[in-house]
Amino acid sequence: MKAVLTPQGLRLGQRTYPCSIGRGGLSGTKREGDGATPTGLHRVAELWYRPDRLAKPTPWARPIGPGDLWCDAPDHPDYNLHVRAPFSASHEKLRRADPLYDLVLVLDWNCPDARPGLGSAIFIHQWRRAHYPTEGCLALRRDQLRDIARKLAPGSEVEVPPLSAF
Repeated sequence: MKAVLTPQGLRLGQRTYPCSIGRGGLSGTKREGDGATPTGLHRVAELWYRPDRLAKPTPWARPIGPGDLWCDAPDHPDYNLHVRAPFSASHEKLRRADPLYDLVLVLDWNCPDARPGLGSAIFIHQWRRAHYPTEGCLALRRDQLRDIARKLAPGSEVEVPPLSAF
């Protein structure tokens, strides 16, 4: 199944889910820290969830533990990869106090062979509130994110068309 970002939201099959994008808009020239959502055809690489807050959404989902991090240091060999604490390079915690990463679909943007500075951690995750911008990810309402996570399998396509398509 393929998901496509449209002006109305993220379309999956016959349903369109309201969706937030990055504070930097859509970009065909994504850079680390620009807040933009990268355009292109991405694939779902991984699914992570908080087992202390949610039931396992699919058999292939991986639990997020206290030491799970995502490296966002462009000069580090683990750039744009899952890492474990302790980890001294710049990183993002996957186990957050807020619910944003209770369920995370990881897109294959700039991986598996990450090029330094082209951006990291492009996820589909829960939004803070309706249409509140992300740091470059796609974000949805919690119940709708759960629905999408059950429908998308590893390798499923997520298309983010260029701004000109809107």
